[in-house]
Amino acid sequence: MRALRILLVVVVILGGLFVIVDRVAVNFAEGEAADRLKATENLAATPDVSIKGFPFLTQVAGGSLDEVEVGIQDYEATAGDGARKIRIDDLHADMKGVEFSGDYSSATADSATGTATVSYDELLKTARSEPTQVAPGVTANVVGLSDGGNGKIKVEVEATVLGTELPEPVYVLSSVQVVDGDTVRVQADALPKFGSIALPESRVRKITDFQQKIDGLPGGIRLDKVEAGKSGVHITVKGSDVRLAG
Repeated sequence: MRALRILLVVVVILGGLFVIVDRVAVNFAEGEAADRLKATENLAATPDVSIKGFPFLTQVAGGSLDEVEVGIQDYEATAGDGARKIRIDDLHADMKGVEFSGDYSSATADSATGTATVSYDELLKTARSEPTQVAPGVTANVVGLSDGGNGKIKVEVEATVLGTELPEPVYVLSSVQVVDGDTVRVQADALPKFGSIALPESRVRKITDFQQKIDGLPGGIRLDKVEAGKSGVHITVKGSDVRLAG
């Protein structure tokens, strides 16, 4: 019995040591992955990397990780023309089935899902914010975006008719959607009126409707769905064969 108790104590001690070693190893790996991701994506700040699953060491021995979560603040994506960037306030991605190369210099996830947020101020840069002539004697421009409720964006438009600025802004409720996997499109549900002048729909929509391309996201993930929220648009992202580093 004494020998059995000693054996049990040894097993418990060794088990505890294994857990400690495993946690130290995963913390080191998370730090290394975060630094490498920062370098490969040219990030201003170090991202958050969390490796899920236990034990970590047996996953490494098998050459793949069950799940890796990545969080990036203030990520600058390409706006589409290559000359301008669009800031994403909070990009979070959940990677599944992450396999890495033999020298651990790169890793690829089978699939990824996540979320991102683009503020209304950032999205406003895409809208037609400079006064634009929509008809003889009528100019208009978008001056604000905000939450319109029920997943809609409220677009605030200022207009000048025959040299006189309308006393109150015109507000339009707009739907927002993802098209082609890389573009956020904002489109008015109903067209506003500018005074008593009747304007062609195509001219009005040149002011109220706009779209923003967002590409160059980490690992090639793409936009999936979008919905208006309190402080900006909330985007769902997804991807397959997502390259994390290297």
